[in-house]
Amino acid sequence: MTGLGKGLGKGFDTLLPQNFDTSLLLTDDDRIQKVKVEKVKPNADQPRTHFDEEALNQLASSIKQFGILQPLVVRPLAGGNYEIVAGERRWRASKLAGMETVPVIVRSTKELEQLEIALIENVQRVDLSPLEQAVSIERLHQQFSMSYDAISKRLGKAPSTINNTVRLLQLPEAVRQALQDHKISEGHARAILALKDVPERQEELLWSILEQGWNVRQAERYVSSVKAGIQDKTVVKTRVDTETAETKVLSERLSAPVAIRRTAKGGKLELKFTSDEDLERLIKLLESIQG
Repeated sequence: MTGLGKGLGKGFDTLLPQNFDTSLLLTDDDRIQKVKVEKVKPNADQPRTHFDEEALNQLASSIKQFGILQPLVVRPLAGGNYEIVAGERRWRASKLAGMETVPVIVRSTKELEQLEIALIENVQRVDLSPLEQAVSIERLHQQFSMSYDAISKRLGKAPSTINNTVRLLQLPEAVRQALQDHKISEGHARAILALKDVPERQEELLWSILEQGWNVRQAERYVSSVKAGIQDKTVVKTRVDTETAETKVLSERLSAPVAIRRTAKGGKLELKFTSDEDLERLIKLLESIQG
């Protein structure tokens, strides 16, 4: 499996349609060719225009020592030249390293269209999980140098939806597995992702969701508490809980469910009513309370 497949988790190839021609994938080592560096040209439609110099130099040093571990994907041009479909960064680093040739996998326009269509159709499957959608979208982005905006147009989805879906790939392995196994929802996963700068709190939140059955709102309140700078776990749990000894007393006195909804600063005390008549009863009861 290629570096992309490894980076996106196990079982990537199972996300493609069953009747898909797997010879088009980048795992067929027999189709790798050596091509002179000067015969390879960058893609004029490449959405990425800036390449970090320091990172390129580091990659060039690695290529000098170990070679190019993942071949470029190219399409044939006139005059024996090739246009890069994926791997421009590796090509640029190879030039810096003084390489005479680079390993490539040549794809015809027809082959690339087939793979692109298959991936797009795959993303649109109704039975695909959010994580599986993210994997397919990322493959479109990397293998075809398609921007996320371009992918959103092809799929008929809002750019924010595409970006939020792809961000799920940033989740820790344990969280991705829990999402894939339907132990947590996408809403839970997004709450956990909001704590990516504090991995230890991501683990705490995942445990609380799995072991204590926290819903998405509770998970979001946990995130708000952490971002508010609260370190004490007991205090955080208190802020997450919607029911306390005090709300139980109020519920009994008002004969209505009472809940606390914490936010980063303060929160809300909520009363639940079942009908207009019940609301009127609660209003009258509250008005009768002497200040």
